[in-house]
Amino acid sequence: MRISAFFDRRAMLRARRLWLHYGVFWLGAVATGLVAVLYARLIDFGYDTFLHCTVAHWWLPLVLTPAIGAFGVWITRRCFPGAEGSGIPQVIATLHDGRDLGPRLLNLRILAGKIAVSFLSILGGFTIGREGPTIHVGASLMFSLRRFYPARLRNLRGGELERKLALAGAAAGLSAAFNAPLAGVVFAIEELTRSFEQRTSGVLITAIIFAGVVSLGLQGNYTYFGTIEIDGHFPDLLAVAAVLLGVVTGVAGGAFCWLLLNTERWMPAGLVTWRKAHPVAFGAACGLFIAVIGVAAGAHTFGSGYAEARGMLEGSSQLGASYPLLKMASMVGSYLPGAPGGLFAPSLAIGAGIGNALHLVFGQMQLPMLIALGMVGYLAAVTQSPITAFVIVIEMINGHALVLSLMATALISSQVSKLFAPPLYEALAQRYAAR
Repeated sequence: MRISAFFDRRAMLRARRLWLHYGVFWLGAVATGLVAVLYARLIDFGYDTFLHCTVAHWWLPLVLTPAIGAFGVWITRRCFPGAEGSGIPQVIATLHDGRDLGPRLLNLRILAGKIAVSFLSILGGFTIGREGPTIHVGASLMFSLRRFYPARLRNLRGGELERKLALAGAAAGLSAAFNAPLAGVVFAIEELTRSFEQRTSGVLITAIIFAGVVSLGLQGNYTYFGTIEIDGHFPDLLAVAAVLLGVVTGVAGGAFCWLLLNTERWMPAGLVTWRKAHPVAFGAACGLFIAVIGVAAGAHTFGSGYAEARGMLEGSSQLGASYPLLKMASMVGSYLPGAPGGLFAPSLAIGAGIGNALHLVFGQMQLPMLIALGMVGYLAAVTQSPITAFVIVIEMINGHALVLSLMATALISSQVSKLFAPPLYEALAQRYAAR
């Protein structure tokens, strides 16, 4: 009996170690993939509902968007502080100083608030994406699993386990959001940690695999923007176009970063004071600003811009040269109040608009080429992470034929952007760390 009990105890201890080492982590990765898919469908439903209502009543955004802007600011500040913005700065701040910031910025309350308030924002037509919030949600979900581990493991090497969980959740969230597993790996290395540790690689890739399997099972093996059609002939001016688009998108993306990071330098002093004293009213004013632009632009600046970007790639959407400027203005107005929402998809739409506008200069080139270069250029300028930008775009459009041109454009635009502002996510992460 004693021998049997001894072996039973050893088997239970081994099973518990396997559960802690693999089971909890795999369960969290699967849950991250499931939440990412459901969140994507919720955001799509919210924006479809908004468009359906605005088709019937063109004036509705002038009332609805300011109201949701005010409510979004109020509920975020009152119930979900830390859920504002894209969520990527919160993840970066936690990875750099996780012991203090993690429980405050990555928890289930933040997860619920991120989903709920971003859904309300997209229901009101705000110019936001779901990719950044999905990264924040994935990191929050995985970080919350630390409670299943004993204290001795959580305290090991200064919270290394907690950082691994947050990093894996963030990468899995991006992978599931875009159906882009390579982008998830590269994003974790280049943007979130700025380094790569071998002992983290298996954890990272495993999380992406499990989240990706869930996403594929529920949504199928899709390409985010479809497959662009490019013949085998590359025009002589392709190199010139890549350089020019790199410079133009770099300037535009760098200016956008500067606007977000230096609000007190370009906003009138009275408006800055009013914003601090009455943030809810300021949220309503930003909502009205977004609504006026959207109504004037025929509703094309509302939402993430996914439909417009895909339409330009497919040649089914004809938008004027003013579209990227109007979209950028709407995007700034969406982020100034601090409501939850991502930057990735709107940035891709703005980049697509820039590429579409420059087709007037390079009329002999295939339009999808210019749009793809514009997308990667503007995204690289905003994130200042060129490798992540071109990997994401390649996976989203199946654009392997343009890999060298995309790499060159991303590199140029990110370098030009640095002339205007530091890396956006890192600068915002430092502000969270300083609080």
